[in-house]
Amino acid sequence: MKIRTRLTLQFTSIFAIILVLFSLTVYFYTAITRSISFYDSLANRANIVAHVFLDADKVSEATYRQTLQKYYQTLPYEIVQVYNLQGEVVFREGEGSFTISPATFANIKQNYLVEWKDEQRHFTGLVYKDVSGDYVVVASSIDVVTLEKLGDLRLILITGLLGSMLIVLVSGWFFAKQALRPILKVVQEVEKINVSDLHLRLSQADGKDEVSHLALTFNYMLDRLESAFDMQNTFISNASHELRTPLTAIIGELEVALMKPRNAHEYERVLQSVLDEARLLARLSNGMLQIAHASFDISKIKLEPLRFDELVFQAIEEAKKRQPHALIDINFENLPDDERLLKCRGNESLLLIALLNIVENACKFSVPGQAVVGTISVQKNFVQLQIKDQGRGMSPDDLKKVFVPFWRADNVRDISGHGIGLPLAERIVKLHKGKIQINSKLGIGTEVIIAIPAAEILISF
Repeated sequence: MKIRTRLTLQFTSIFAIILVLFSLTVYFYTAITRSISFYDSLANRANIVAHVFLDADKVSEATYRQTLQKYYQTLPYEIVQVYNLQGEVVFREGEGSFTISPATFANIKQNYLVEWKDEQRHFTGLVYKDVSGDYVVVASSIDVVTLEKLGDLRLILITGLLGSMLIVLVSGWFFAKQALRPILKVVQEVEKINVSDLHLRLSQADGKDEVSHLALTFNYMLDRLESAFDMQNTFISNASHELRTPLTAIIGELEVALMKPRNAHEYERVLQSVLDEARLLARLSNGMLQIAHASFDISKIKLEPLRFDELVFQAIEEAKKRQPHALIDINFENLPDDERLLKCRGNESLLLIALLNIVENACKFSVPGQAVVGTISVQKNFVQLQIKDQGRGMSPDDLKKVFVPFWRADNVRDISGHGIGLPLAERIVKLHKGKIQINSKLGIGTEVIIAIPAAEILISF
């Protein structure tokens, strides 16, 4: 069922329930008040008949009836009977008669006033006190006027109910369409967006209602999708370039070698060149596998308590082996006295890869002769490493792309590398619920901060 139809039916149903309850209240209130008023009229008629009959003793019975009919308004189908205390009818007014049971007669004498109904006929019985003795007077009538008025009221209420429901149904259908029009417009605009049109945005995001909030949220999602697709295209372009370069070199070396016979020394040189390019391909493949590995669920990776400072020292030693001319200084001033604060919980091999990539990058891009400075500290329940180099630095635009795999800034393309280190480090750090921050300025250098939750905080993932 469409939202428009559901809203219309719900609104009409609620209105119908309210109107039915209101109509029933009006109807039964009218019926009850009319019934009370009619019983009062019957009591008055009983008193009048008793007064005229019992208080005048010198006029004939025919004269009594003429007086009642001339000066007192009678009720429809009225019958009034006057009883003595023995239950004998001593006077009757009206056409016809009725009988009352001994139990009812006794109830009237006991309670002085009794009201009841038998089908359409109403009865009021009371005790009338006279100088000549007490009498029981019972007045009866059919409330024709009330029956007619209640019938008219039923017709009015039912007609009004059906007419109102029809009006509400039509107006609800119209207003539901008006209310849902912004959503329909959003749907139409969304249907126009595909992979090649991710730059399009919804126009309903400039209001303050729920639809505008939905459109604004959708626009944010489109921003992320567009960014993700751009990163994917950049990744594919850069990865293709990085893989094609060594493959082209290998193919070129082999084609040149096969153009004519070579001596052993030349073949050895070609094989060595091919081996170097193959090792480069192996490093690229390993980097891509490591990125995929770092995207796994942390619950599927073995975790253990680790000394963060020891991991940093291992990474520094390995970086010195890869960059023999690098200068690395470690600042120990901020180390805590309690060694337990330096413990974290994680996967040793993954964290070592992340730290090594950060340290090696700092050494690689630093100006020759300038030392890379590392600081180990504990900050707000995190153990962290701060690495500063005095290298070429990066622009603000470059900083936005440093975590895209295989992306490299233009000012460092002359330095060997594949653009895998930082993206891999970021994924490993996030896998351990940590944080990585990069600050850089062109011509000044770069600062990288890795923070991993301390063991007491990082209990489970």
